[in-house]
Amino acid sequence: MSAPVVVAGASLAGLRTAEQLRAAGWKGPITLVGEEPHMPYNRPPLSKEVLAGKASFASLAFRPRAAVADAEWRLGTRIVAADLDRRLVELDDGGSLPYAALVVATGMRPRRLRCPGPLAGRHTVRTIDDARRLREALTRPGARVVVVGAGFIGCEVAATAVALGVAEVTVVDPLPLPMVGPLGELLAGALLRRHEKRGVRFVLGTGVAGFEGTGRVTGVRLDDGTVLPADVVVESVGSVANTEWLDGNGLDLTDGVLTDEHLRVGGRPEVVAVGDVARFPNARYDGVPRRVEHWSIPADTAKHAARVLAARLGGAEPDMAPFAPLPTFWSDQHDFRLQSFGAPGLGLDDVRILDGDPDGDVLVGYHRDGRLVGVVALGGQAAAAAAARHRAELLEPPVPTA
Repeated sequence: MSAPVVVAGASLAGLRTAEQLRAAGWKGPITLVGEEPHMPYNRPPLSKEVLAGKASFASLAFRPRAAVADAEWRLGTRIVAADLDRRLVELDDGGSLPYAALVVATGMRPRRLRCPGPLAGRHTVRTIDDARRLREALTRPGARVVVVGAGFIGCEVAATAVALGVAEVTVVDPLPLPMVGPLGELLAGALLRRHEKRGVRFVLGTGVAGFEGTGRVTGVRLDDGTVLPADVVVESVGSVANTEWLDGNGLDLTDGVLTDEHLRVGGRPEVVAVGDVARFPNARYDGVPRRVEHWSIPADTAKHAARVLAARLGGAEPDMAPFAPLPTFWSDQHDFRLQSFGAPGLGLDDVRILDGDPDGDVLVGYHRDGRLVGVVALGGQAAAAAAARHRAELLEPPVPTA
């Protein structure tokens, strides 16, 4: 039997790449290797519906398409090393897998705080098992919760905790406003007011120095010496790319896996990276490689990378335009939604209200060199629909890169 396409990572990006390989004409073997024991599932509900007790694992699991029914799944298995010259990956069970092509889809893991103090009572939200443990902690009577980090996950967890009736919910962040990095001050200020109105307390402009308690967390000590009582701590302080297994191959792993405009890695046409571990140039905006941790990216990268690999495996070069996706994300918090299309982070120096009011339904546009590069709606369904109406403008032909 010929060597398989090995997909390193059995989450959404890995699944979609396997499916797209079949759609692109690859009929050879496919092996997916995943560290979790679960089949691929939808992660966004973990900090919302799963924590709230409104979604089961069965409702999150993706149903693989019939085309990949013959794929081999190696779940509960971690790839620990790779030799790209020999086209071989090594597994944590001592085995190894040769490959005809390799898909890097190992994703991210939560960054952890390196502070003194006990570990018990500290949580992250990345897997279904994380969410189950955190829900159990949040539903204990009288729980006092401190969320460290006012980004997407932190704000969603805070909103869910309030809805569960948690006694105290406090969000700590060294930045002056929640989600100010991706949204800018205008929407971040509106977001802060909405959360505070619904009972979330924010302590901003300060970081965490350590954790109090003997054996288990009882408090969070801030940089200014203040101690916040806490029975449950949620660490939402960013992500780390799972790339250590690729060390020693001469790749740029500075922030994820650097790729070219076709998601190929290290000048090797038989190796591609997909999902939020890939750091790629988006021809829609410029030639600067960036990682994008949005829900739309796994499917977008999978489709492009699979066509590139299928062409290579068939002995041809891909006849395709450079990769130019339109990133999309949404975030449900309390009774409102953030809905985004494009790349707002590239237009933070020119932010304009396109419609509405920041304290009601509002639509905000982000511009770069006078061109609309992103829109974000905050509010109800009408605001989200207004954002969607700008997709055509955002999908205008990419800007040529040097």
